Amino acid sequence: MDIKDLQRENIKTLRPYSTARDEFKGEASIFLDANENSFGSPLPANYNRYPDPLQLDLKDAISKIKGVPIENTFLGNGSDEAIDLLYRAFCNPGKDNVIILPPTYGMYEVSANINDVEVRKVDLLPNFQLDLEKIAETIDANTKLIFICSPNNPTGNSIIRTDIETILANFKGLVVIDEAYINFAKQKTFIQELTEYANLVVLQTFSKAWGLAALRLGMAFSSRPVIDILNKVKPPYNINQATQDLALAALNNIQQVNQWITITVAERERLRTELAQLPMVKKVYPSDANFILVEVEDAINTYNTLMDKGIIVRDRSKVTLCEGCLRITVGTVAENTELIRIMGG
Repeated sequence: MDIKDLQRENIKTLRPYSTARDEFKGEASIFLDANENSFGSPLPANYNRYPDPLQLDLKDAISKIKGVPIENTFLGNGSDEAIDLLYRAFCNPGKDNVIILPPTYGMYEVSANINDVEVRKVDLLPNFQLDLEKIAETIDANTKLIFICSPNNPTGNSIIRTDIETILANFKGLVVIDEAYINFAKQKTFIQELTEYANLVVLQTFSKAWGLAALRLGMAFSSRPVIDILNKVKPPYNINQATQDLALAALNNIQQVNQWITITVAERERLRTELAQLPMVKKVYPSDANFILVEVEDAINTYNTLMDKGIIVRDRSKVTLCEGCLRITVGTVAENTELIRIMGG
C-alpha cells in the first residue's frame, strides 16, 4: 500500500505555508521577519515569538516516554484536530466515505459532516465488539478511514486485538485507533505495531490520564508518509508555546500521573462493585477506561436527581446499544463516595 495514493489530489500538489524562519539557515540574533512584538510580552514569561511549528523539543520528550520516533509523531490541538486533518487530507468531499462503529466518540461523525464526507455506521455487536462481517460488507472503493475507539467511549471496553489486526491487514485505507483511555487499560497500545502496518494511525491524548484537558494537546502516531501529510496540511503554529512549555514540564511528573492512574483504576472497581448493589442499578458494564457505563431503572430521573445535587454525569440513554445508561467518570475517592450515597438514596 502506498499511503500517498490515498490522499486527495489537491493535497498531493499542495504547497504548505512557509515562514521566513523555515527558509533561513544559520544563526540569527535579531528577528525582524515575522512582524512580532520585539519588546516582549506583558507577562512574566515572554511569548512574543511564534512557537516551533513542529514542536521538536516536546516531541523529543514524548518520544522518550512512548518509544516512538519524532518523525512518526504528530501533535494536534487536541485529538480532534488530528481527526479533522485526516478527513481534510484523505477524504474527497461528496465522494469518499468513512466507517464508524456506534456507540462511539461523537466527533468522528461531526468532523465527517463538517467535511461533507459520507458516514457509514456499523453498530457494535451486543457485547460491544466489532461486527467484522458487516464491516467487510460496508467497505467499498471509496472508503478511506475506519475509526476504532479502544477502550471505547462510551462503553468502556477494549476491542479484541485480533479483530483490529484483521481489519489492519485487509483494509486498504487508514485504520484510526483512538486510544484516549489506554492509560487505564490492561491492553497494550497499538503504537508497538506502527512498523507492521503503514495504514495504522494511533490517537492518544494529554486530556485524560495526564490531567491536561485545558491545554488541548493530542497525539497521532503513524507511518512517516501519514505524518508528513498531516504536517503539510496543519496550520503552521497549531500548538502554542505555552502549551508546549507546560506539557514539557508535566512530562517530568510521570510518577504523579502513574499514581493517579493507580487510584483511578482502584476507584473504578470500587464504583462498579458498590453501584451494582444498589436497587435502582440494573447493570454495570466492565470498563478499561476512567469511566463506567451504568444501566439504571430511570436514566433521565437519575440524571436530573444527580444534577440537582450538583453532580454532573453523562446521559447516554438515547445512544445506540446504551439504552437506559448513564456514563459516569471515576472521580476522587470523596466524589465517588458522595455519588454512591446519593444514588443509594
